[in-house]
Amino acid sequence: MMHAALLFSLLGLAAAGSPKPAKQTKVLFSYEKTVLTPSSIRSFPSLSFGDASKPVRSKPKCRAFPGTSDWPSATEWSKFGNFLNGSLLRPEPAQAACYPGPLQNQTRCQWLVTQAGQTHFWLDEPLTTLTEWPQGSTCVLNANATGECERGGWPEYVVNVTSVRDVQAAVNFARNNNLRVVIKNTGHDFGGRSMGAGSLSIWVHNLKTFEYLPSFTMGKYTGPAAHVGAGIESFELFNHMFRSNISLVGPGWGTVGAVGGWVSVAGHGTLTSKYGLGADQVLSINVVTADGQFLTVDPFNHEDLWFALRGGGGSTWGVITSVMVKAYPPINTITVPLNFGNIGFPSNSTDGTYPLPIRVATGQPPPNTNFMNNKPDQFWEGVKISYNYCLKVQELGGYCFSYIFPLGNNSFAFTSNQIIPNITASEAIAALQPLYTQLNALSIPVSLPSSGQIPPTLYAGNGQRTGSSNPANTRYRSRLFPRKNLVDPALWNKTFAAIRSGVEEGGLVFHGWGYAPTCKKAGYPGCENSAVHPAWRETVLPAALMEVIPARWTAAQAKANDEHTYKYTDVFKQLTSGAGSYMNEGDPAEKNWQDSFFGVNYKKLLKIKGKRDPWGLFWAQTTVGSEEWRVATADGYPAGQNGRLCRV
Repeated sequence: MMHAALLFSLLGLAAAGSPKPAKQTKVLFSYEKTVLTPSSIRSFPSLSFGDASKPVRSKPKCRAFPGTSDWPSATEWSKFGNFLNGSLLRPEPAQAACYPGPLQNQTRCQWLVTQAGQTHFWLDEPLTTLTEWPQGSTCVLNANATGECERGGWPEYVVNVTSVRDVQAAVNFARNNNLRVVIKNTGHDFGGRSMGAGSLSIWVHNLKTFEYLPSFTMGKYTGPAAHVGAGIESFELFNHMFRSNISLVGPGWGTVGAVGGWVSVAGHGTLTSKYGLGADQVLSINVVTADGQFLTVDPFNHEDLWFALRGGGGSTWGVITSVMVKAYPPINTITVPLNFGNIGFPSNSTDGTYPLPIRVATGQPPPNTNFMNNKPDQFWEGVKISYNYCLKVQELGGYCFSYIFPLGNNSFAFTSNQIIPNITASEAIAALQPLYTQLNALSIPVSLPSSGQIPPTLYAGNGQRTGSSNPANTRYRSRLFPRKNLVDPALWNKTFAAIRSGVEEGGLVFHGWGYAPTCKKAGYPGCENSAVHPAWRETVLPAALMEVIPARWTAAQAKANDEHTYKYTDVFKQLTSGAGSYMNEGDPAEKNWQDSFFGVNYKKLLKIKGKRDPWGLFWAQTTVGSEEWRVATADGYPAGQNGRLCRV
């Protein structure tokens, strides 16, 4: 663990026209003390700092692109690489090992196809993101690949960031050369925001430093805190929690970046009903803005960015290098699993288990799922009761992590983990007994586990967590169902009918995260001067319809599929007017995305974007100000990133 020094710094410059920042205490990691200075770039004009207070003289129609006259020369790229001392990469796609050509390697190809997803390989790979379809399917991983592996929507160059200096140089080089910029950590990205054809990628994945501070003061908060590097993944964060004997609000999935895009949008996890969203935990943020300046942003300094960076979207305001967050005492949790399903035709099995292999894109029901034979009404009523009962779990500070799987042949499975913090096994059983009683009355064959089967476990884990992921083509379309939709009986009937229709008729997976991140739970700074969509404070069932997009779909097929799915998500919207959506697990082709992802905050955010980034340097699909640009894909693939970025 690296110990950072507390510095009284005058480095944070105010944007033109804003009040002079208050004197502040900065906490910097060693990599944040290595910064770009005017003297170091005198002989390299491409790295000069910007001035957001001055009118932008030139607004080219499109970003520079490989092969265009404004693309930097090989000499310029070489000079940039030398300045970065080896941090500039031009990696070839790992998938090229499967394709005919000089990079073909069948042994490596087989390993990539069969084993790489069980390791950390794809998270450490500088180009690949875990959702592949936005890339354009020009180099799909396939053991029997034919044709050519083309770069498609992957970045042209990558800066492997080792210091703030690297970030500043990349930002300035891109701005001064009219380059498209993307920001990437692990690539745990469902919307294509961490890739872009012809782009320069700023890769913060290796900023892995962490420090626990037993006491830290920021405004009305005095207490323990953690300083988290931008490259830390959730599984690494949990290991740091264990070693420091603390709890932090972190992402539930092990390979999600613990800060950056997660907190910039909202960020949810196991403790959301107890302590609020990820954005609610932030005490200060270290960030490089579009002009190349390195700032520490907190409630009293750069207040516009303090608002925007907590809920106003990722890849929009700057490149985050580290974040200070609130820390809590160690917490134990109890997990009570609930699994049941219905087979829509007579079972060949004598024990009531599902007789055929179950395979769905997002996983599969647990092997101990309790199946009924041909009792669809009881199944759906049981699911409906279970979602409604989650309100009681939330009152205990817990949440319900659930899926409804369509299995084909009018068969379905429901699985939900009820995770409750700081409770004994006997208390958890008593709290959930009424739910199981109701389910048993419907002839659903479920039973509560005994106390010995659900021992309390340390939320932080055992300090030995690991992370692995395989690229896929998962597509999310989410909605923040508000409390009124579950507590009003007539409205709940309509809402659940829409959920059932999306699964039963639409063939989509329904994924629910039942929690309640109210302002009261969030504490300070929480909801104060926060850009988090107000719908988050009313939701008790953030949820999504999910599917997998087949590789190599045509644009026409993708558009037809969108229209199919919109038949069901549009009903969600009609029943939840103003409720919004979670951008990190939302639709990158979301209609009226400004309202869905940002709500009433959008107008203010757009004004801040114009002030802080008049060049439109930081761009990603459905982020603030992104409507001024579009990716000109060759085939018109909706929300794809395989094309040049041009102004609308």
